Amino acid sequence: MQVTRRELIKATSTAALLAGVRGGWAGGVYAADGPEVPKVRIGIIALTDCSSIVMAHELGLFKKHGIESTISKEASWAVIRDRLTLGENQATHMLLGIPYAATMGLQGSPVKPMVIPMYLNRNGQAITLTKALLEKGVKTPQQVKPLALEAKAKGAPMTFAMTYPPGTHAMWTRYWLGSGGINPDRDVSLITIPPAQMVANMKVGKMDGYCVGEPWGARAIADGIGFTAITTQQIWRDHPEKVLAFTEEFAQKNPKTVKAVMRAVLEASQWNDKLENRSRMAEVVGQPQYVNAAKEIILGRMLGDYDYGDGRKEKDKYYMTFFDRQTNFPLKSHGVWWLSQFRRWGMVKEPPDYKGLVDRVHRPDIFREVAQEMSVETPRDDMKKETLFDGVTFDPADPEKYAKGFAVHSMA
Repeated sequence: MQVTRRELIKATSTAALLAGVRGGWAGGVYAADGPEVPKVRIGIIALTDCSSIVMAHELGLFKKHGIESTISKEASWAVIRDRLTLGENQATHMLLGIPYAATMGLQGSPVKPMVIPMYLNRNGQAITLTKALLEKGVKTPQQVKPLALEAKAKGAPMTFAMTYPPGTHAMWTRYWLGSGGINPDRDVSLITIPPAQMVANMKVGKMDGYCVGEPWGARAIADGIGFTAITTQQIWRDHPEKVLAFTEEFAQKNPKTVKAVMRAVLEASQWNDKLENRSRMAEVVGQPQYVNAAKEIILGRMLGDYDYGDGRKEKDKYYMTFFDRQTNFPLKSHGVWWLSQFRRWGMVKEPPDYKGLVDRVHRPDIFREVAQEMSVETPRDDMKKETLFDGVTFDPADPEKYAKGFAVHSMA
């Protein structure tokens, strides 16, 4: 692919226009450095955490880095997985747990190794409960427990929805219920619902609660059908959320393409995290071909303005981030935590190969190469201890001890 002087000047001008992009990296695609596969189809789900992919497309950043992008909105996370597996999409917005499930062949996934070279966002999901529970004064998992056990005894268990069994929303739901002494595999019914269908299913009484990304937490409050019991950043501050994923095979064959996509997404992430850009971002991602939600529903929580729907309103500085506080760096310890939860909840019967799997799926080495080119700071270490809202500290050096340390689990 040859780039003319005019195109190069245009690319540099585009970079200058994007004053919100930090680091000052202007970029430029030369023939020798061009992507192996210039046409890239990228999958998204209707959630605001796809914003960096959408804005990279809309701001012309993919084009700047030699990528002719097509954004493909998919119906569910299973479709996202399948279209990446089949090669119909070459890159995708994805739940952190899916690349592990696909690499391991868990939860009905065909074995198709995948890699996570960068994160798309942190924070910004929520657990929503029905207004009926609010009227009973039920807000915590400890308060849910007696109702759950009573419903189970009657043969009509309480129902909670998440978006994909090994995914993030499933893990936040499980962790939250478990902290209150509720076993999500035995005491309640845990069902899978695509994100954009959560609100409609709660309206018809199909569930008592759900965990999903925005704007579907805010939508339940706007529609008067539920309230936010807890945000996921309250469960785990600055937790990992969506990732940019590729199949391992594609990443190995097309390293320049992967890095070109990452550069564009990283620049868009920088742009997104300038709060003065979030109004425009909310307007763009709210369009029907993306999230299909009104700007007013999206913007509030994007600015950290949380109305919980139960009388609480607050400014939360741990709103969804796309770049700040090293959002995009794929810490290997997060992969270890995920595998520890697969273990805790009986998704694997024996201890998994924690190190081998994490080294294969989490690829901070690729991210560091891109970050260095773009003068983006990265952490020195790939592992980090974390303490969640229940006060339990996760040490990635001993994941088996951690998995076995919970009173509530589904291990045999």
